[in-house]
Amino acid sequence: MFAVVRTGGKQYRVAAGDKIAVEKLAGEAGDKITLGDVLLAGDGGEVKDSAGVVVSAEIIAQAKSEKVIVFKKRRRHNYRRRNGHRQQMTLLRILSVGGAEKKAAKKAAKAEDAAPAAAAE
Repeated sequence: MFAVVRTGGKQYRVAAGDKIAVEKLAGEAGDKITLGDVLLAGDGGEVKDSAGVVVSAEIIAQAKSEKVIVFKKRRRHNYRRRNGHRQQMTLLRILSVGGAEKKAAKKAAKAEDAAPAAAAE
């Protein structure tokens, strides 16, 4: 199963086991987070309803991206400025792409199984 999620103003197509680099997110390495803004979900070639889909991920590391050189020049004015910038980013490992409703249904089913057993005792 795959999903298209939006984070940091960009969109990413993710599946379980993928590693992606996104704009900086709060958290330390090893923390588990959920990406809730799911735009599209699918399984194989079929598109599914993305309403109940939740993408869970683990933060691998907080890092900086490649250096970008900013060079400004105005001809014939002896004006030159050179500056560098490294954007903060977060490396994520996608753990699972699935529905929250499925997990809630399983918990409800377990609770129903436990209730008759407790009543019988």
